[in-house]
Amino acid sequence: MMKRIVIVCLLAFVSTISFGQNRYFTKNGKVYFDCTTPASPEKIEGTNEKATSIIDASTGAIEFALAMKAFAFERALMGEHFNENYVESDTYPKCSFKGSVENMSAVDLKKDGTYNVKVKGMMTLHGVTKEVEAAGTVTVKGGAIVAAKSEFKIKLADFNITIPSVVKDKIAAEAKIKVDLTYQPLVK
Repeated sequence: MMKRIVIVCLLAFVSTISFGQNRYFTKNGKVYFDCTTPASPEKIEGTNEKATSIIDASTGAIEFALAMKAFAFERALMGEHFNENYVESDTYPKCSFKGSVENMSAVDLKKDGTYNVKVKGMMTLHGVTKEVEAAGTVTVKGGAIVAAKSEFKIKLADFNITIPSVVKDKIAAEAKIKVDLTYQPLVK
């Protein structure tokens, strides 16, 4: 099921962004989240290493998608609670983002380095679509985009994810998100 979601998402991205030498993709991007609070008895965090993404260096368009059930947790029970009680993965199987690097002109593809960027777009999670803005970096090596990273926070309530009152002090109301994407050229 998860493989189908990844393939469908990648095909959807490819169909919306035409091929060319300035486009880069990944199908094993990493997305981390942390909802730990000082009162948490253990770390409340998950890692997904199967995010798909595509970026167009000529326009700054960027998209990514991931299957919610692909998040890995330290304890299996935490994964069950995450999928069944919070993000309801059977009903809302994926998270997606479609937006752009607002200052793509600041990224010099002719000069190796890491460039600060601002990303803005629409994120869909738990059936809710909201605008998200985040600072990040794009790394260029050998005339190509090889990586993109960002860290930001989202309020769970903004995406209709509720925390039961019995654990309200043990689960953060804001999730810290880290996105770490390693790209390769998209070729015809």
